[in-house]
Amino acid sequence: MDETPIPTPRMLSWARNSTIYRLERKMMTEKQLFDAITKKAKQKFEDISDEQIKAVADYAVKFAYDQNALNDVTYAEISTRSAVRSGKSKKAIAFKLSSKGIDSETVIAALDGADDARAAVIFARKRGFGPFRRGDLDEKRKAKELSAFARNGFSFGIGKTVFDMSREDAEEFLSSSTTS
Repeated sequence: MDETPIPTPRMLSWARNSTIYRLERKMMTEKQLFDAITKKAKQKFEDISDEQIKAVADYAVKFAYDQNALNDVTYAEISTRSAVRSGKSKKAIAFKLSSKGIDSETVIAALDGADDARAAVIFARKRGFGPFRRGDLDEKRKAKELSAFARNGFSFGIGKTVFDMSREDAEEFLSSSTTS
């Protein structure tokens, strides 16, 4: 099985084509691409050694960087903007980016412009909480809504502020923060 630690030209050609295929379909982090190529190479090539698998995955990552198709900083920035627009907290965004292999300095830089208050209002709108509540408020509902903010990574202060907003204030806040 460990005949040659150098990947064959067929393996490298497959890695290049697989990299192109994957990155044409979705943006990936370096770790995601490395892991995907590693997993698929184990399935594709029966007699591949661990050294060859690592070399093939490293080749795929280098090829992606050479083509400017892989950039963890850009990935983190785009993912952060998208997550804030969909009501995710900075804490939740940081966790997700870290789990995808983005280093902590890049995560911190990407979160620099993120607005937790705006994301919390969007979260409330999506869930029908606080100013967007349709039903009556009782103690059970109040506890459910406030704990949902906390479970989704928002501080108690932000959750309480959004919870106490009027619908008009919340709508105005969203419209004013999209222009800035």
